[in-house]
Amino acid sequence: FGCIDQDRDGVIKKQDLKETYAQLGKLNVKEEELDEMLNEGKGPINFTVFLTLFGEKLSGTDPEDTILAAFKLFDPNGTGFVNKDEFRRLLMNQADKFTAEEVDQAFALAPIDPTGNIDYKSLCYIITHGDEKEES
Repeated sequence: FGCIDQDRDGVIKKQDLKETYAQLGKLNVKEEELDEMLNEGKGPINFTVFLTLFGEKLSGTDPEDTILAAFKLFDPNGTGFVNKDEFRRLLMNQADKFTAEEVDQAFALAPIDPTGNIDYKSLCYIITHGDEKEES
């Protein structure tokens, strides 16, 4: 999401898509194509909507296993949970380095228990199947 949200305002807009395509070397993207992408969100495309759309695009494959395997790297004891604070630290200091706001957006849908642990199995389900709370 952070790679596409070029202006870092928390919403993917047409200009964000144009700039993302330009970085990938595609400079002449049709306006209609961009509009069609944005219309899939049925409103502003924030992180939550992006996850839902991305999950829909992945249906028919087996991404849940892949996502679970990635989370298991941070769960050596196989508890099904990762500590929210430790995961925040990793997201903000490794690889693409999320901002605090991006982490907050990512955690907005995450099932976090009272002790501060993320139930990543449930989160993987939300990512791949959508969030019932959003749909109602």
